[in-house]
Amino acid sequence: MNTFIQWLSWQFFEMPQNILSAWRNFLLFNLNYFSIPLLLRTFFSPWRKYKWSYGKGFDFAKYIEVFFSNFISRVIGAILRTFLIIIGIIIEIFIIFIGAFVFLAWLILPMLLIFGIYYGCKIFF
Repeated sequence: MNTFIQWLSWQFFEMPQNILSAWRNFLLFNLNYFSIPLLLRTFFSPWRKYKWSYGKGFDFAKYIEVFFSNFISRVIGAILRTFLIIIGIIIEIFIIFIGAFVFLAWLILPMLLIFGIYYGCKIFF
């Protein structure tokens, strides 16, 4: 096979597939790293599983204290999970834009090379 044809095949078929595959891997890694699906499923769970027991018997003051302690633990969990989800989504959007830029830049590079050679020869001669 002609070397030029091999290069065209590599430049416009093989490498774009590899770039898209790598881009997909980065997106999936970010979702896994920030555990966004898990954070959404456990949104109102207590933070770090900090839970207080009601104990045996019924003491109204202790019941109220434990109830509010568990409630605060769940609120803190929801707030921190919200921040983690937002940060994960922001990084996910960043990866989408960077991946699109890399993919389009890879497809445009040969045209920039030809333009650079033409413009360089025009300036030189």
